[in-house]
Amino acid sequence: MPEWLLWAAAIVLAVAAGWAWSELRRRPSRRAPAGRPDSPGAGGRPGARGGPGRPGTRPGRGARPGRGAPGRSTAAPRPRGADRAPDGAPRPGDIWWADVPYADGTGSKVRPCLVLRVDGRSAEVLKITSQDKSGRDDHVRIPTRDWDRGAEHDSYLDIGDPIRVPLPAFEDRAGPCDPTLWRHLRTLPHLPTG
Repeated sequence: MPEWLLWAAAIVLAVAAGWAWSELRRRPSRRAPAGRPDSPGAGGRPGARGGPGRPGTRPGRGARPGRGAPGRSTAAPRPRGADRAPDGAPRPGDIWWADVPYADGTGSKVRPCLVLRVDGRSAEVLKITSQDKSGRDDHVRIPTRDWDRGAEHDSYLDIGDPIRVPLPAFEDRAGPCDPTLWRHLRTLPHLPTG
């Protein structure tokens, strides 16, 4: 058998495997949802996908209605055109639970993130962590109770470099960003908002 034929077969198989992997990643998860923090037996924050004993579940998915002065909206300000996003799609100023890739590319973790900008295939986000990062300049405190009812304290938003996340990786909308924080983020020159 000619050597070029073996190479052609190998290339075809590699392309087919890449396509199959891509299709598999796009499909919605068929796993049954695990418990929530407000139900017995559930607890903790989401862990890395596939890790032993660390399910990819998300606590506190529901958002509480805003409480503000009469006649004033507590929703995050929206950039022009943000209202044209289809229902159920991430929009700038939203907080979502998404499968966010690690910076080193070795995997991903289901975690809350703040959507900065959305295009047709992906979104740029900032990671949110429950770990105390109060002593760092690249993190700011983010009020948590409005979008994570099970939270015992505020979280921290990593305002370093945004991360690009494919749209199929967004799983559940947690709620809107705090309006004051969103206005502050829109003034930072290195962040693409809108």
